[in-house]
Amino acid sequence: MFKRVLVANRGEIAIRVIRTLRDMGIESVAVYSDIDRDSLHVSLADYAMRLDGQNSIDTYLNIPKLIACIKESKSDAVHPGYGFLAENAQFAEAIARDTKAKFIGPAPAAIRAMGDKIGARKLMKQRGIATVPGCDYALENLEELEKVVRTIGFPIILKAAGGGGGRGMRIVHKSEDLKESFESCRREAGAAFGNPAVFCERYLQNPRHIEFQILCDREGRGVHLFERECSVQRRHQKLFEEAPSVFLNEKQRAHYGDVAVKVAQTVDYEGTGTIEFIGEDPDQLFFMEMNTRIQVEHTVTEMITGLDIVAEQIKVAAGMPLDFRQEDVKLSGWSMEARINAEDPAKGFMPQGGRISRLHLPTGPHVRVDSHLYAGYEIPLHYDSMLLKLITHGQTRDEAAARMRRSLQELMIEGVPTTTSFHEALLRHKDFLKGHFGTAFLDREKEYFEQRLHSHLGAMPADLSALVAGLVNSSKT
Repeated sequence: MFKRVLVANRGEIAIRVIRTLRDMGIESVAVYSDIDRDSLHVSLADYAMRLDGQNSIDTYLNIPKLIACIKESKSDAVHPGYGFLAENAQFAEAIARDTKAKFIGPAPAAIRAMGDKIGARKLMKQRGIATVPGCDYALENLEELEKVVRTIGFPIILKAAGGGGGRGMRIVHKSEDLKESFESCRREAGAAFGNPAVFCERYLQNPRHIEFQILCDREGRGVHLFERECSVQRRHQKLFEEAPSVFLNEKQRAHYGDVAVKVAQTVDYEGTGTIEFIGEDPDQLFFMEMNTRIQVEHTVTEMITGLDIVAEQIKVAAGMPLDFRQEDVKLSGWSMEARINAEDPAKGFMPQGGRISRLHLPTGPHVRVDSHLYAGYEIPLHYDSMLLKLITHGQTRDEAAARMRRSLQELMIEGVPTTTSFHEALLRHKDFLKGHFGTAFLDREKEYFEQRLHSHLGAMPADLSALVAGLVNSSKT
């Protein structure tokens, strides 16, 4: 087993990894930018190393600086978290080439195979795994795009071949918009990912976005840890997740779980990953992509399985085989996760910076909070706006939802606007509570959310807010 692991990330995911390392008796090394010098992950780690600079390019995305930190700290493994360099094959190669450390993740070849969306589509079709109708090559010009559209029809979605996170996408409903959409998509893809290649698929107008968590060891053994429902999205960005999904029955769950493991094994995958599916019919879900890293929403899977996915990821990277089989993984209850961001949902979810003046985090039975916040923390605008993940668990979906409503009411973050009010409105929508929603849910219910976000419906009751504020103030004396 590793003795010391460098965590090449920041914020809540760095803390999440550091905590598991401490549970496993492994030393942790944090890295931090100048603007993150007071961040909680720095103080919680056993060691901390400065990355000179403030923006991501000069710090958390700077491979030479990170390699220098790995060498100087004498770390024997590196955990990339998610985002930044987590799915960067060059980073994994540099670690193997220039250090004695192990990258806690898949081999560079697997990262490349699944990071190229076009190549991944081709590979899946070769293996008999269904993909959304579209093209399996980079579109060179408008004429090629028009030819594909004549086959699959409108609407279509243009995607960046090297993209992710909702960037580099354009939805097109009519031929008059093809030229501008194609050109702007290529520009954005080139600027964001260094690769202007784009392809297109038929646009499914209100599908479900279902993903399966998988684990594979070095010997090729693999298991799935059931599915997550990720259909509550805004501009292709996930806002709320749960596990399992009401969309699938037990038979479908077992089938797509087996498909997910098969997908991973096609690229000799090692570690934890996520296979994403999309579809309007639970009997016909299409492979969309694979994320070759830990996911933000891995927490809900941990809640329903009792597994520490980060610990399993570390053990596999250390060369240990999986010590359980598929039949050993049991689904227990239901879990939900609300992403609380420093954004104003009443103003188009605009990111906000500022200082946390007061903070009260919910607790109680079956409630978990993953966060890097503390009272007095200054939220930088340089990085992602997520402040915390609020996770609840129940024996049923209704019970998990009730605990989420209670926890959202108890949550108090003062100093910056947050998306708490959005989640409160979501947890009161009758269709969401019945499980009747898809990726177009927020667009369809735009008026409902606008009314409630502007009226701040569901805010913390005044008496509870006063009580919490009093408790926070008294703790300072």
